[in-house]
Amino acid sequence: MLACLRTAALYGIEACAVHVEVDVSFGMPIFTMVGLPDTSVRESRDRVRSAIRNSGFEFPAHRITVNLAPADVRKAGAAFDLPIALGILAAQGIVERREIADLVVLGELSLDGSIHPARGVLPIAAAARRDGLAGLLLPRSNAGEAALVDGLDVLPVSSLGEAVSALNHPTTVVAAPPSTAQLRASSSPDLSDVRGQLLARRALEIACAGGHNLLLVGPPGAGKTMMARRVPGILPPLTFDQALEVTAVHSVAGLLKGESALVTDRPFRAPHHTISNVALVGGGSQPRPGEVSLAHHGVLFLDEMLEFHRGVLEVLRQPLEEGQVTIARAARTITFPARFVLVGAMNPCPCGFSGDPVHECRCTPPQVAKYRGRISGPLLDRLDLTVEVPAVPPHILGEGASGESSAAVRTRVVDARTRQRERTGARGAGTNSALTAALMAIHCRLDAGGLRVLASAVQRLGLTARGYDRVRKIARTIADLAGEPDIHADHVAEALQFRMIS
Repeated sequence: MLACLRTAALYGIEACAVHVEVDVSFGMPIFTMVGLPDTSVRESRDRVRSAIRNSGFEFPAHRITVNLAPADVRKAGAAFDLPIALGILAAQGIVERREIADLVVLGELSLDGSIHPARGVLPIAAAARRDGLAGLLLPRSNAGEAALVDGLDVLPVSSLGEAVSALNHPTTVVAAPPSTAQLRASSSPDLSDVRGQLLARRALEIACAGGHNLLLVGPPGAGKTMMARRVPGILPPLTFDQALEVTAVHSVAGLLKGESALVTDRPFRAPHHTISNVALVGGGSQPRPGEVSLAHHGVLFLDEMLEFHRGVLEVLRQPLEEGQVTIARAARTITFPARFVLVGAMNPCPCGFSGDPVHECRCTPPQVAKYRGRISGPLLDRLDLTVEVPAVPPHILGEGASGESSAAVRTRVVDARTRQRERTGARGAGTNSALTAALMAIHCRLDAGGLRVLASAVQRLGLTARGYDRVRKIARTIADLAGEPDIHADHVAEALQFRMIS
């Protein structure tokens, strides 16, 4: 007998419909699987056999053929276990329906018949709604995630036996209620904890207001990491659509735990400097999102940036420019979102104390030049703001919290971003950092004084064309923070001080 079910496969953060066709016929007992299954899918034969027997059902001593269509696309992952097992039971008549085309079924089986959670449920649920399907039959621990998508019946089950009952007697299964997930206030540390560092705090505000990348340069213990960890708290709160995008990426990566169905905080990712380029930007034989995608709509913090391998840093160029990562494979090309604020931190020299008034620097000029040469000019050109973070004097360290809170800074950041959205309208790039050349020609025009200041800086600093445009974008953000509709010379002058490296 033949049975057919629907499931889905993940390619990047997109879901592709997969039809599971199971034929149980007389012949030598053999379990054959076709349709380009990878090793993890082929291993499901043993898991399915044990799960069916340990759930109290009879495993057929016949020829079993499983086809995963479309047959020209490779299937990976253990979430095919449940639809294959239900297909075998449907072909025997244990599951009364042999054609289950209105539900997407997914889940990994244990040998005892219990069901483990699956990755990528949110994009699969979105694809099911797009295809006009009724709902999903999935692991109970994934129910909250699937319920984020409106208009679907979510049938959560904990075991193979429950799944059979859900298909044979739908009224016995309690569907998961629609999601009531709400965005909550940021739980990031407060910026008021930072002592002194007025220029660096200003740079953080500008970076968050315009979505600009930032490099903090200073000796050990000056507070670079402390300030970087407070950046998510001054970024605008995630919108619901942005939260869904972030949740989808984390779902595909398998990072959603427990009952946390919706990611409501801006991501903050701080990979170690030993990370590989694949782990940073994503990839692998079955491409998975990397750190840049896990930081989507959030912050990617590279502490001790010059300790990262140069080749690893260079792969950041495309995501910084395009806001996405494109991974090409022979069969298909996959795109992961990667629009984030990059915050880098580095010491001014190998020993870390160049320019420090207390500690003596032991580095020679060639050593300092070699150290700073670990970051290439093209990548450095993509870092909009560079700010020196000096050591904090002891008398300031002893003072109580005196700086502005994250909430106060965030208010100005939100107002600035609102101006940006209103200015660009439907053609909006989102933030000033993402303005196209056409939009810059309209919205980043300088007055006569600003043009003179910038022209002089090009000659003295040797700004590249990219650097020239980025100064204009930063000046636009500074004007937005000041509530100014036009860019003036003082805005350009302030923007230029963040392009200098002493």
